Amino acid sequence: MVVCGDDGLAHRLAAELRVVYREQVTLVVPPSERTVRPPVVGRARAASAALLGAVTAAVNRAGTGPVAGEPGGTRVLEAAEPTEATLAEAGVERAAALALVYDDDETNIRAALTARRLNPRLRLVLRLYNRRLGQHIEELLDQAASLAAGPGEGGLDASTTVLSDADTAAPALTATAVAGTSKVVQTDGLLLRAVERPPGETHPSDLATLALLSTTRSDPAGADGSEDSGEQGPRMLPDAVQVAAAGGRGTVVLEQVSYAGPAMPSGRGGRNPMPSFGSLFSRRLRWSLAGLVTCVAGLAVALTVVSGDHPLHATYLTLLDLFAINEPALHQSLARQILQLLSGLTGLLLLPVLLAAVLEALGTFRSASALRKPPRGLGGHVVLLGLGKIGTRVLTRLRELHIPVVCVESDPEARGMPTARRLRVPVVLGDVTQEGVLEAAKIHRAHAFLAVTSEDTTNLEAALYARSVRPDLRVVLRLYDDDFAKAVYRTLRAAHPRGFTRSRSVTHLAAPAFAGAMSGRQILGAIPVERRVLLFATLEVGGHPQLEDRTVGEAFRPGAWRVLALDRTPPGERRDGPAAERPHDDRAGARSGWVWDLPDTYVLQRGDRVVLAATRRGMAELLRRRGRERAGT
Repeated sequence: MVVCGDDGLAHRLAAELRVVYREQVTLVVPPSERTVRPPVVGRARAASAALLGAVTAAVNRAGTGPVAGEPGGTRVLEAAEPTEATLAEAGVERAAALALVYDDDETNIRAALTARRLNPRLRLVLRLYNRRLGQHIEELLDQAASLAAGPGEGGLDASTTVLSDADTAAPALTATAVAGTSKVVQTDGLLLRAVERPPGETHPSDLATLALLSTTRSDPAGADGSEDSGEQGPRMLPDAVQVAAAGGRGTVVLEQVSYAGPAMPSGRGGRNPMPSFGSLFSRRLRWSLAGLVTCVAGLAVALTVVSGDHPLHATYLTLLDLFAINEPALHQSLARQILQLLSGLTGLLLLPVLLAAVLEALGTFRSASALRKPPRGLGGHVVLLGLGKIGTRVLTRLRELHIPVVCVESDPEARGMPTARRLRVPVVLGDVTQEGVLEAAKIHRAHAFLAVTSEDTTNLEAALYARSVRPDLRVVLRLYDDDFAKAVYRTLRAAHPRGFTRSRSVTHLAAPAFAGAMSGRQILGAIPVERRVLLFATLEVGGHPQLEDRTVGEAFRPGAWRVLALDRTPPGERRDGPAAERPHDDRAGARSGWVWDLPDTYVLQRGDRVVLAATRRGMAELLRRRGRERAGT
C-alpha cells in the first residue's frame, strides 16, 4: 500500500497500516519531512522556531531511524509532488491501494487521475474537504476503473473512497465539548447515536452496549483510557457477562437509529435569508412601538366614551390629533380638549420612535451579511476558537444541535467566515493571545471552550488562559501529535481536577477510517471512547469465514467486532458510498432496508450486507485483505 501526504495524517496512516493491518507500506513525503518535521506532525507545524528546534532535537536524540515512531520495514520515498514518475517509483502499478492525504484538494485530485491511469485495479482513498466535488470525483474515477477493466473483470475491487479528516473528527470534538450530547455517526440515510450512561443506568431505547468506560477517569494520576491502560482502561464491545460484572463502570450504548435526512448544505454559495420582522427591530424598540399603539387605542376608547361617537370615527379623530392635522377643539368640552392635548403629546413621542425604527431597519439590511456580535446576557454557550477546516465542520455540527456558539477568529478571510454569516453566529475577530478577546466572547459565562486552530501552541495557550478565567470550564483542544495530546491531557487534568479537560488528535481520530477504506471497506465513521476509537463499517458477509454461515451471536467476538444491523435492500439498489459524502441521494431502498433488531439466532448468508462496530485491531483481523493470496497476479 502507498501513502502520499505532507502532514501528520500521512505518518499516522502509514503506522496504522503497518502495525495494525500488517501491510507493506510505501510512504511518500516531501524532502523536508525527515529533517524538519517530527513524525506525526503537529508540534513542529504549530510551534514557533524555538519549539521547532526543541522537538527536532528530541527526535534526533531518539535515534529511531528515518521516520521516528513508525515500524521498521516502511519504505520512505521523498518527493516534492506526487508526479507520474514519483507514483511509478512508489510502485503504484503493483500496489493494492493508494491513499492521497495531502492538505491540498487539487494535488490529491491530480495525483488520483494519474494513478488511476497507471493502475485501473488500484483502490483509491482521497482526502478532500469539498464534499460535493468529492462525490463527483468518486463517480468519475470508479467509471474510469470499470471501463479500463472491461466486461470480464466483474470481481475487480478498484473502488474510490473520498474522506475528510474534518468530517471524521468534527463529531468527536463536538460531542466531547457538549455535555450530554450524543456521539453521532451518519450512515446511508440513518443516524447512529452513541451516548454515555452512568453506572447502573439503562434505558428501553438502548440497542447495544458498545463499551465499558474506564475506572480511572476521575484519578489524575491514573491511566487515561488509552490502549496502555490495562484492565482499568475502557473495555470495547463487551459481552453480556462482562457488562453484568462491571457494576461500577459507565457504559457507551447505541441508543437510537433513525433517518437523518440530507446533510446541511455547505456555506459556499449560500445566501443569507431575508431578515424576519423580529430581527428588523430591537426588543426595546418593539416594546416602545407596542406602548405607543396601546396609548393610541386608549385615547380612542376615551374619546368614544366622552363624545359618544362611533369607535371608528373616534379612532380617526384620535389619529388626526396624533399627527397634528385636526382642528383645535376650542369650543368643545374640557374632556375633549384634554384628550386632544394628550394625542398631540403622544404624536411627539411617536416621531423619534418611527425614526429609530427606520434607522434600525436600514442597519439590519445593511449588516445582514456582516458578522454578528455576542448579544448581551449570553451564557451557557460554546466558545469555538478557529474557523478553518475543522472549525467550520464543528460549527455546523453545533448549530445542527441548536447549541449557541460564539466563534473567535483572527483571520477575517478564514474558510469558515461565510458559514458563520449564513448561520448568523456571533464572531469575535482578534488574536486570542491578546487580552480582551476571549472576554469579548463571554468566556466567563460559557459552558465549554473548543480550541481547534491549526496551531497547537495557540490552542494550548488559549486553553490555559480560559482555565485561568474559569477553573471549572469544559475545555477541548485539537492537537496534531497524539503523544503531545496525551501529555497535555494528563497535565491539565492534574492541575484542574474539578474541570473537564479533553485533548483530541485529529490524526488519531481520522487515521483508522482512512486505513479501513484502503482495505476495501466502506467506513461510516469513528466514535471515540476516551482515548480509544471504535469504528463503524458496512461489510459484505461473503468471503469472510468469521461471519458467513454463522449466527449473529456466534459471529460476535467480544473486544473485537459486533454485528449491529442487516441491510435487506436488494443488491441492485444498494448505495456504494458513505452517506456523508452523498448527501443528496434520496433512493428509498437505502432508507428502508436496514434491520436493527436482529436476533442472535439469525444466520448470516453470503449475500448479506451488515453494519458492524469493531476496534481497530478487530477490524484488521476480521477484514484482512482477501487479495493477499492473489498477490502473484
